[in-house]
Amino acid sequence: MTRCQSRPRLPRHPFAARRAKELRADLTDAETILWFHIRYGIPGRWRRQEPIGRYICDFVSYRFRLVVELDGEQHLDSVHDQRRDAFLSSQGFAVLRFWNHEIYRELDDVLEAIFFAAQERSQ
Repeated sequence: MTRCQSRPRLPRHPFAARRAKELRADLTDAETILWFHIRYGIPGRWRRQEPIGRYICDFVSYRFRLVVELDGEQHLDSVHDQRRDAFLSSQGFAVLRFWNHEIYRELDDVLEAIFFAAQERSQ
């Protein structure tokens, strides 16, 4: 399967790719920890800071149509996040959200939730 075939074309905001590249170079500590574990511990190909439409998702698996988001306190009751989740759902993605502190305190539980969601979406 060629690269173009493995990643379906989705709408993309013109500035999202540039901003995603900047974000990839400046991951938070929690994102760095989770990226290592997702990349080497969860089956499938994962992308980090991936633009989908006008939104940039922290971690995406196109194979599982799964988005994993890490949120800090600024995301508490965020209307923007609700709109993002609705858009991603309309594109066929499931969204898992975790708080940054969960990465530091409950990493095994987070990884287990991601693993089971990916497994469920592969069926």
